[in-house]
Amino acid sequence: MLRLVVIALIVIVAWVLLLKLFRDLKAAKVDWKGWAIIAGFIALAFYLRQVTGIGQF
Repeated sequence: MLRLVVIALIVIVAWVLLLKLFRDLKAAKVDWKGWAIIAGFIALAFYLRQVTGIGQF
C-alpha cells in the first residue's frame, strides 16, 4: 500500500512539472525550426548507425 502511495505521488508531481513546462514553453518564443533540425540530425545519426553498423562496439 505504501508503495502505491509513493508511486501515485511521483506520478502527480511529474504531471504537475510537465504542465508547468508546457505552459512555460507555450509562453516563450522558441525557435522550433532550429530544434526540429537538431532532432532530425540526431535521429539521422542513430538511423545511419543502425543501418551501417559503423560506430557500434
